[in-house]
Amino acid sequence: MRILQILPELNVGGVETGTIDFAKYMQDRGIYNIVVSHGGSLVAELENFGIKHYSLPVHKKSLISIFKSIQPLKEIILKEKIDIVHARSRVPAWITYFATRYNDAEWVTTCHGFYNTHFFSRVMSWPKLIIVPSVIIGRHMIDAFKVTPDSIRCIPRGVDLSKFRSKADKSRGESRYTVACLGRLTPIKGHVYFLRAMAKVVRTFPYVKIWIIGDAPSNKEAYKNELRSLVKRLGLTEHLEFLGNRSDVPQLLSQTDVMVLSSIRPESFGRAIIEAQAVNVPVVATRVGGFMEIIDHEKTGLLVLPKDTDEMAQAILRLLKDRSFGRQIARAAMERLQQEFTVTKMSERTLTVYKELLHSMRILIIKISALGDVILILPSIRAIRRRFPKAIIHCLVAKEYRKILQRCPDVDELIVIHNRNDLHGASLLRVSAKLRKYKFDKVIDFQNSKRSHLLSFLIAPKESYGFDNGKWGFLLKKKIRLPDKDMDPITHQFQILTMLNISENCSKDMHLPLTKKDENDSQKLLEQEWIAPAMNLVGIHICASEKWLTKNWPIEHISRLIDMLATYNIRVVLTGSPQDKDLARHIISLAKTKPANLVGRTDILELAGIIKRCHVYITPDSAPLHLAAAVGTPMIALFGPTSSRRHLPPCRSCLVFERKLKCAPCYSPRCRIFTHVCMRDISPDDVLKGVLEFMGDKR
Repeated sequence: MRILQILPELNVGGVETGTIDFAKYMQDRGIYNIVVSHGGSLVAELENFGIKHYSLPVHKKSLISIFKSIQPLKEIILKEKIDIVHARSRVPAWITYFATRYNDAEWVTTCHGFYNTHFFSRVMSWPKLIIVPSVIIGRHMIDAFKVTPDSIRCIPRGVDLSKFRSKADKSRGESRYTVACLGRLTPIKGHVYFLRAMAKVVRTFPYVKIWIIGDAPSNKEAYKNELRSLVKRLGLTEHLEFLGNRSDVPQLLSQTDVMVLSSIRPESFGRAIIEAQAVNVPVVATRVGGFMEIIDHEKTGLLVLPKDTDEMAQAILRLLKDRSFGRQIARAAMERLQQEFTVTKMSERTLTVYKELLHSMRILIIKISALGDVILILPSIRAIRRRFPKAIIHCLVAKEYRKILQRCPDVDELIVIHNRNDLHGASLLRVSAKLRKYKFDKVIDFQNSKRSHLLSFLIAPKESYGFDNGKWGFLLKKKIRLPDKDMDPITHQFQILTMLNISENCSKDMHLPLTKKDENDSQKLLEQEWIAPAMNLVGIHICASEKWLTKNWPIEHISRLIDMLATYNIRVVLTGSPQDKDLARHIISLAKTKPANLVGRTDILELAGIIKRCHVYITPDSAPLHLAAAVGTPMIALFGPTSSRRHLPPCRSCLVFERKLKCAPCYSPRCRIFTHVCMRDISPDDVLKGVLEFMGDKR
C-alpha cells in the first residue's frame, strides 16, 4: 500500500499536525507514503523523518491553478505508484478528483469543517468513502450534501502522547495560575467572550496569567487589533499575553492550569481539547459541535453555553478553586483519551479505511429491458462476479423485469427504474444524480442505446464499457465495435467483457434458480386447470409480440397441434401476455381439445415455473424462449423473420425449425410478400415429431 496525502500547506495547525503525525506513523510501520502541499514550516520536520514532500500550488483557489496542478499530480501518482490519495481540503480534492480519473489510484477525503453547500465544496462528498472527525460533521455531510450514511467513516483526531508530558501538580497554596485559550484568532473562536469572562475571573484571582496561543490569518489582522483594544478596556493588559503561533504548544500547555475553548459556532472536532487533556489540564469548552463528543460534562471537562460569559467565568473559577475536582476530571479525560483520541487509534482506523477502499469495487450493470435480454445477461453477471469476487455488483433494471435478477445470487443490489419516462429529459438527469451517489468504479452497459450510453457518461464512473455502435458510443470510456459476423446473443455480450479481461469462453449457462415457493405457485395455477403433477405437459407460447406479428406461428397450426398432442395423452398449456387473451380464445375455439389457458395469468416467475414443469416448450423467437433455456426445459424454437444464429440462446435441449428462404431473415414486423411463408411452412406434423422425440418414454 502506497499513500499520498495532499493538503494546502504545511504550517502550524491542527490539520497539518495530524498529517505529519499520521505520515510518521505509516513510516514507522514500513508503509510508503508521501505528502504534497504548497510547503511550509513543517516540511523540514517531515523530510527529517525520511518522508518525501512534493511542492505544488495546491493552496490557490484559482481555476487556472487547479487546472495546471492536475497533470503534475497525475505524474506524481504514476511515478510513485500510489494506491490511495488522501485529500484533506477542497482545492486539493478537486485536483485529486481529476488526477485519479484515468489511473488505478483510489481517493478519499477528510472533511475537517462545516463546508457550505456551494458547488466548490461538493467535491468533498464525491469519493466512495469520506472520513469525518466527528459525528456532527458526518451528519452535516449527510444532510447538506446528501451523502449516503454507508459512505461515512468517523475517525476522531488523535494526539501524539510522546510529545506531551504531564505537568507537575501545583500543591502550593497560592493563586498564581495560568489560563490559556488555544486557537487561531478569528471571530468564530469567541475570544471576545473569553476575555470578558476572564475579566470576572481576575477579580477573584488577581495574579492569574492569561495566554492566547495562536495568531490571526492575514485577512483577520483587524480582528486581532480589536482584541488588543478590548484587553485594554477590560484592564487585562498586565495579565494577558498574545503568544502567537507556537511550535512548543506541548510545553506551554504543561504550564497551564485551565484550558478554555470559547467557540461560538460548531467546531468539527477540537484538537486543542485533547492536547490539553494529554498533559492533565482540565478543560472548559462551549457546547458546540465536536466539543460535546469529546467532553462528558462534569466527568471529563466542563461545558458552558456559547457567549455566556458568566457561566464561563464560574466554570473557570470552579476549576481554580477546587483543585481536587480539576485533577479528578483530568484523570478521567486522560483515560478516555488513551482509549479514543491517540495518534495510534486515529492511524489504525485510517489504515482500515484505506484497506476497505482498496477492496471495495462498485460495479453497475445496465440492462433495463426487455425480458429476454434481461435473462440473457445472467451468464455475463456470473462471469463478472467470478472476475471480481469481492466487488459490490448493482444492476439497473426496469421494475417489470426485476424479479428475474432478484433470483440471481451474483447481484448485490437492484436499482429499479419504475417508469420508462425516467430516462428522458430532466428525469434522466435526476436518475444520473442518484446513481452518482453510489460512486461506481465500473459501469457495464449492455442496454446499448443512446440513453444508456448518456447515462453511463453522466454517472461519471472511473471506467465505462459497451459497444461503439453509432448510438453515442463515444461517451463510453472503453468501447468495442459491434461484431460483423453472426453469433449467439451471449457470445455477442461477452465481446464487451473481453475488455475486462474476461474470456469469451466462460460458461454460457443461463441458469435461473427458482425457489420452492415459485414452483408451488406455478403448480397451483396448473391445478386450477386440472393438471396433475404426473400429467404429460407441453407448453405453447402463442404470441411473440404485438409489434412483431411476423414472428408468430399461425393460430391454425397451434390449434391443430393441440388436437394432435391430445391423441398421445399429452395436455397442452397456452401461455402469453394479457393482450393475447382474445387470440387464446380464438385458438381454443378452433381446437377440438381444450388446452389449459394461462394466457395473461402469470407473472415472470410463475411463467418460469410453468415452463420448468413442461416436458417440452414450444415458442417463437420471444422472451419465453430464453426462460425455457434458463430453467432447462427442452424446447422447440420457431424462427422466421429473425435468425436463430443471432437470437437462439445456448440451451441443453433444443430443436430449431427455421426455413431458409431468400427473404429471410428480413427483421421486418410485417411480411413484405404478404404470405408469412417462413412461419406457415413450419408444419404441425414436424413440430409433433420433435415433441414426441423429446418426450420419449415419458409419453
